[in-house]
Amino acid sequence: MTIADSGFMMENGASCLPHTPEEEKRIIDELARKSEANVKEGNLFYVVSNRWYSSWKKYVEQGTGERLNDEWYSESQQMDLLSSKIVARPGPIDNSDIVVNESEGNDLQLHRTLVEEGDYVLVSQEVWEKLSDWYKGGPALPRKLISQGDVHKNLMVEVYPLCLKFIDSRDNSQTVISLSKKASVQELYEKVCTLRGIEQQKARIWDYFNMQKHALLDASNQTLEQLNLQMDQEILLDVQIDGNHSSQFSMDSTGNELALVPIEPSRSSMTIAGGPTLSNGHSMDYSYNLPQGSALSSSASADTDDKCYVYNPMKKGDRGGLAGLQNLGNTCFMNSSIQCLVHTPPLVEYFLQDYSDEINTENPLGMHGELALAFGELLRKLWSSGRTTIAPRAFKGKLARFAPQFSGYNQHDSQELLAFLLDGLHEDLNRVKNKPYIETKDSDGRPDEEVADECWKNHRARNDSLIVDVCQGQYKSTLVCPVCSKISITFDPFMYLSLPLPSTVTRSMTVTVVYGDGRGLPMPYTLTLIKDRCIKDLIAALGTACCLKSDESLMLAEVYEHRIYRYLDNLSEPLSSIKNDDRIVAYRYSKEEAAFKTRLEIIYRWQEKSTSDSLKGQRKLFGTPLVAYLGEDKLNGVDIDRAVSRILSPLKRAVKLNSIKENGLVSEGIDEASNSHNSRPMDNIELEETSSGELSFHLFLADERGSSCKPIEKNMSISSGKPIKIFLDWTNQEDEVYDASYLKDLPEVHKNGFTAKKTRQEAISLFTCLEAFLKEEPLGPDDMWYCPKCKEHRQATKKLDLWMLPEVLVFHLKRFSYSRYSKNKLDTLVTFPIHNLDLSQYVMNKDGKPHLYELYAISNHYGGLGGGHYTAYAKLIDENRWYHFDDSHVSPVNETDIKTSAAYVLFYRRVKSGQKIGEAESSGTHMES
Repeated sequence: MTIADSGFMMENGASCLPHTPEEEKRIIDELARKSEANVKEGNLFYVVSNRWYSSWKKYVEQGTGERLNDEWYSESQQMDLLSSKIVARPGPIDNSDIVVNESEGNDLQLHRTLVEEGDYVLVSQEVWEKLSDWYKGGPALPRKLISQGDVHKNLMVEVYPLCLKFIDSRDNSQTVISLSKKASVQELYEKVCTLRGIEQQKARIWDYFNMQKHALLDASNQTLEQLNLQMDQEILLDVQIDGNHSSQFSMDSTGNELALVPIEPSRSSMTIAGGPTLSNGHSMDYSYNLPQGSALSSSASADTDDKCYVYNPMKKGDRGGLAGLQNLGNTCFMNSSIQCLVHTPPLVEYFLQDYSDEINTENPLGMHGELALAFGELLRKLWSSGRTTIAPRAFKGKLARFAPQFSGYNQHDSQELLAFLLDGLHEDLNRVKNKPYIETKDSDGRPDEEVADECWKNHRARNDSLIVDVCQGQYKSTLVCPVCSKISITFDPFMYLSLPLPSTVTRSMTVTVVYGDGRGLPMPYTLTLIKDRCIKDLIAALGTACCLKSDESLMLAEVYEHRIYRYLDNLSEPLSSIKNDDRIVAYRYSKEEAAFKTRLEIIYRWQEKSTSDSLKGQRKLFGTPLVAYLGEDKLNGVDIDRAVSRILSPLKRAVKLNSIKENGLVSEGIDEASNSHNSRPMDNIELEETSSGELSFHLFLADERGSSCKPIEKNMSISSGKPIKIFLDWTNQEDEVYDASYLKDLPEVHKNGFTAKKTRQEAISLFTCLEAFLKEEPLGPDDMWYCPKCKEHRQATKKLDLWMLPEVLVFHLKRFSYSRYSKNKLDTLVTFPIHNLDLSQYVMNKDGKPHLYELYAISNHYGGLGGGHYTAYAKLIDENRWYHFDDSHVSPVNETDIKTSAAYVLFYRRVKSGQKIGEAESSGTHMES
């Protein structure tokens, strides 16, 4: 039968559901835990539409209050969970929204732009089988867990298997097939031959990338990944007919089939690009004279049938450096970074020469020299004559082996790839074969010049390569302990500078300041702050607004449902974590009080039914919790009662001594309760009640979660040194004495009903970003520093200063921000000089050297976080002209057009003394260009 409102058909006709939502959740959670404990290569996972899966999650978690802050759910979905309406059981599993309807062949294809956790989720085979048994539906989308990487192995689910377009040379028909990139060539033969109904011994399959024969694929155990086969590329099926093969493709000008001269670089680990491609389409062979017995030389001899290759340095071809790079499936991030690097003059000069003596095949931190060889090979092809587009298949294959995080066909970050390439090239070219152990020394008050020189010499003793020579600088790092003021100074190398983009957009925030010692009434303050600032900046602005004294401090807390939800004690937490509908309180204390170890939280409950027994009647939370600090070592009920009385004292109502009114105004017969001789002073009442064995208030000691409580009695002993949480039952008696209105209606951070003036992000200069990078700031709670004097981890303040700049200076503009609460991209326009970038005022080491730089390349990112597109601008120094590299498309561009809000990574080179460059641009802190 059909379950009402769910669309779920029970096969056995039973009228009851197979399990309750809670039981379903428990069973699936248990299966998931077992699967996680037994993860290994080859395990099957299943792709499930997140649209269906999130509806199932809502169904099984309704009423539990779980995962409301989880990124599984949008804000509207969270509201549904919080609401009282019953969530219906979802219908059959439906993956139709993530599957391509027109999938060719027998293999279902996923849409290529899917994002995990957004469009789909991955569940283990056991979980899928259980869900499928309960809900039916589909289609099933199994995916294997594969191992990626040679040096650092990662297990990952192959969501997108390798799709190949195989062309049957007999009838030119095309069929799309899918196999794992880990599948062998033998498996490829079996699948193709079965599909076409031919005998395997009569079939030949060619690597037919870009519709040209590259190599015959021998039926072996070699994997498709090792052969650098790419997503959606062609393979050609040749079938033997009467002793001849059917292929009539790729004939050269003589009518013969093209010889197997790889258009792509040879897959030997030691060849450099297979020679620069010349205008006639032939290629030059060259190789390194590597020492016999090395891993590279042995593989070379195996791959080249012991042929002798002669290596010759090459020169840049006529109009070289203008070749584009083919996009191999979301590889624009790689193409952008490569074009910037291959247009770096020192790297071009180096890799066009004989650098075989510097290949380090023994460095355990390197890639056995293979990354440097692959990069050099690619650079040579790009700088050979002609503008033929290059397909970097071999280089991408090396990346997949040594940096599996960049494997597959998802979009990645060009700066992250750049960091990996620079570090990998350094280790592959490190001239130091045996790194000495060097013990670091503290500065101990020595001159900066002495310490910096010592640190640099120690660094060079272990790291000596082209990358260090050209790309590495040194900065000074100063840490100060907030407790003992211990200062630690170190000098560290850097390869690039990641600069924050300070925001000029502001937001209005209302915070209520509450005295924690009863010295004054609560008071809300509305502040305007830069949107991307942190809690430290909010406290500083609030302190100025409320005239905070030097011996006072503020403690921020978020109040939710009349309880303290959390304390905002992480000073580096971004303000973006505070939402407009949050309610924030700042508790104000003297620093002496704040040093006390016992924190008292007071939560108010209103008894809707007033009874003689305070334990009966319905209680409802209300008002703003108050927080006090207690200094006593031993606490009892009287101490708590007095603390509550003290903190509530500003809320006492005025007592009317007579009700005579003159001209509609109350006469002078008004006094404070504590000063009236006709009314017993409130303090005296409390003291008398306490002395008679009764406390002034109905107080209850709560557990840590506030879920249970017990009455507080006069002589009850209460543990100190840890937070104490109490409930105060507010009765008519308290309401007559205290004005509770000050505790009610705590304002939101920003009332959505009121439209504040919106501010736009203004353009900022590169110098502004650099100054933000060099600004002193506290370390985060996850990045604590171990103070050698305190012998404890401390949240120290950190200050960076530039000490020595490299020949090639790379700036990374941090446009992408990720937090627990949001993901964001900043499209702020950063103005930067193209010529005469003068950094002299930012360099502490006054050695007299000029610090002038000229821009020569930019990596750009267009679009949003979900993907976007990368391109590059690069300058051909010899031509003094800029070009735009958009994958395979290369075109000239005016220098005035290269400054855009897409600029992501900037590449500068030092201007040598006496060198002529373009017109000077003004520099300095206030420069805008």
